[in-house]
Amino acid sequence: MGKGSKKNKGSRAGDQLDSSDTDSISSSSTVMSDFAPVSATEQVTSNDFVLDKLIDALYEKRGSTRENALVGLVDAFESFVLLPFIENKCATLSQLFINSIKKGSAKETILASRAIGLLSLTIGGGSSSHEIMEESLPELCRILAGSDQSKMPAVLDCLALVTFVGANDLDETEVALKAIWEVIHPKSGSNVGTVKKYRPPVVAAAITAWSFLLTTISTWRRNPENWKEHIMHLSTLLEADDRAVRMAAGEAIALFFELKLLDVRLAEESTAEKDPKYQLFIYMQGMKAKVTAQIDTLAGEAGGKGADKKNLNDQRELFQKIWDYIKDGWSPEETVKISSKLGILRVSSWMELIQLNFLRRFLGRGFLKHAQGNSLLHEIFNFGVDKTENLSNIAKKIYRSEEEKERALRLNKDRKIAQAKKQSILIEQV
Repeated sequence: MGKGSKKNKGSRAGDQLDSSDTDSISSSSTVMSDFAPVSATEQVTSNDFVLDKLIDALYEKRGSTRENALVGLVDAFESFVLLPFIENKCATLSQLFINSIKKGSAKETILASRAIGLLSLTIGGGSSSHEIMEESLPELCRILAGSDQSKMPAVLDCLALVTFVGANDLDETEVALKAIWEVIHPKSGSNVGTVKKYRPPVVAAAITAWSFLLTTISTWRRNPENWKEHIMHLSTLLEADDRAVRMAAGEAIALFFELKLLDVRLAEESTAEKDPKYQLFIYMQGMKAKVTAQIDTLAGEAGGKGADKKNLNDQRELFQKIWDYIKDGWSPEETVKISSKLGILRVSSWMELIQLNFLRRFLGRGFLKHAQGNSLLHEIFNFGVDKTENLSNIAKKIYRSEEEKERALRLNKDRKIAQAKKQSILIEQV
C-alpha cells in the first residue's frame, strides 16, 4: 500500500481478469441483478435462493461454470454483509472455494482466493475463521512456492486476511509472515546460485500483505535482533526501480519505526565494543540513519526511476509523511465518512492507516457497505456508534442527569434545613 494516497478501486476480482472473461462476468451479473435493493443497514436474507444457485454451480465439473458462480458470489460478498446467510454454510463454502484453488485455472484461483478472504472477513473472528485459515493456508502457500505469478497477488491478499482474522496467536501469524517474506526476499533454491525472482507487482503485493499482518505483532515479540534482515532488505527495496515496491517498502519501514522494532536499549554495562547488544545498537543506529536519508531523497524525487510517472506525487506525499513522522513525530491522519449515523472513521497511526488501506483496497466498492454493517470492522477500528451525534447526546444526557441530581440534592437539603428551622421556632414558641 502506497495505499495512504490511493483512491478506492472497484472489484479486485474484475481487475485481475482479462477480456476473455466478459461472457462469464456478464452472465453472473444477470444473476446478481435478481437481488432486491436493501438499505445500508440491512443484511440480505430474502435472496438466499439466488446465492444457493451460485453455490450449487460450484459443484459443476466445467471450470467456466464454477468461475461464473464465483464472480457472482464475490459480487454478493462485496455488495452485502451476508452473515445471516453464511452462518450455517461457512464450512461448505470454505471447502468449495479451496477446491477451486486446487483444481481451477488461474482465473478460478484468483476468484476463489478473493472469495475465501471475503468469507473470513464476513464471518469475523472465532472458530469458523480459524478453520478457514487452517484449511486454506497449505494451498495458498503451495501457490506462493509455485511458478504461476499471475495468481500470487490475490493469494497474498487472501493469506494475509484469513490469518489476520483467524489466527489465535502470534505463532500462527508467524507462519504466514514467513511464507510472505519468502516472496519479498527469496533465498537460494536447490540449485546453487539460483534465486527465484518475482515480478514487481507480486513483490509490492507481498510487502503490503506482510505489513498488514505485522500490525498484529505483540510487544514481547519486538526484539530488534529478529528484524535485522528485514530492515536491511526493505532498505534495499527503497532503491527498487518500481515505484509501487518503493512505496510499499516505505510504509513497512514507517511501521518499523512506530513499533520500535529498530530500538535497542542498552544497559550501562553494555557499552563494550565486543558486546553483541552494543554491536546491535550500533547496527540499528546506522540503519536508521540510512533509511532516513533514503526517505528524505524519495520525498523530493524529481523523477527518473520507474516508468509510471503518474504516481510520482503519491510517492512524494507518502515519503513526506514518513519523514515528518520519523523526524518530528507527526503521525499520519486520515478520515473516512462512513454514514450520517456512524459518523467518521478516523485513523491516526501507521498501524491503523495500513489496516485501513489494506481493507479498503481489498473490499473496493464494498468497503462502505462493510464499514456500516460488518461488526469485525467496527471492532478493528473501534467504532460503531454515532460519533457525530449519539455520543454528544449521551454526554449531554449524562450531564443533565448529574446536574438534575445535584439540584435535587440541594433542594432536598434546603428543604430539610427549612423544616428544622421551622420546628425550632415552634419549640421556642411553646
